[in-house]
Amino acid sequence: MIINKLQSVIQSWFHLLLLISIVAAIAYLVICLFLWVQQPRFIFFPSSVIEKTPEFFHISYEEVWLPVSTHFGKVERMHGWWLKSNQPDAKVLLYLHGNGINIGANLAHANRFYQLGFSVLLFDYRGYGRSESAFPNEMRVYQDAVTAWNYLVQQQQIPPSQIVIYGHSLGGAIGIDLALKHPEAAGLIVESSFTSIRDLISYRNLFQIFPVDLILNQRFESIKKAPQLKIPVLFIHGTVDSTVPSFMSQKLYAVTPEPKTLILVSGAEHNNTAVVAEMEYLQWIESFVRQIYDCVQ
Repeated sequence: MIINKLQSVIQSWFHLLLLISIVAAIAYLVICLFLWVQQPRFIFFPSSVIEKTPEFFHISYEEVWLPVSTHFGKVERMHGWWLKSNQPDAKVLLYLHGNGINIGANLAHANRFYQLGFSVLLFDYRGYGRSESAFPNEMRVYQDAVTAWNYLVQQQQIPPSQIVIYGHSLGGAIGIDLALKHPEAAGLIVESSFTSIRDLISYRNLFQIFPVDLILNQRFESIKKAPQLKIPVLFIHGTVDSTVPSFMSQKLYAVTPEPKTLILVSGAEHNNTAVVAEMEYLQWIESFVRQIYDCVQ
């Protein structure tokens, strides 16, 4: 009698544990599916409010809207600003901004390049600022960068050898991808960027209970692309960057072919390398541009 009751209790507990295990497994799979489907929302943080325009810095500019065709036949528009230099034969900088902001928050830095004599094209990826689209993802921002490149080459009739690609943080990963597609560009500046999203997740100890390698579909694998670069590259990174560690730029630099330069800015964080370095920052850019055209000659 006692044995029968004990067996009944054990069976009840076994069934309960089995049910809990099944529910937990289903919940785990549902969460994995959710992370796979909604992944862009864990990576991209688009800002729609544009706080400043080039007028704030007394820069004349042209507002541009660049059409992008989608897979479904729809045309979405990217919004940007074309800051044309008054200097003859000015070099052109294609500015690829980072995450969580838009072109309005990048004007102070873009103005530094403008003051150096560059014409500058700033644009927002679809989903950022005034650019159209529901939400960005990796493939869309790559396509957006190509669209901006085509605008410069096809509409503005700028020779590719006059275009320097600049990317900050997320924009650095986009810039590396664009430079692979257009090795005819003059050069590439990658500032405060990362090796890959997978490496960032590991560095921050995020989502470690999930099969990250299986469910990750927004990869930005710059570390795999950098060895294939065929243009001069300048890497800049702050030594106390708490968002993206500086060793990631060191790793990117290590696998990038020559000619290449790495500058670590002592005491600089993620967004203030130019502020900390002051005039030295401008000198680094000027030196890099001279290096680019010395290589061409």
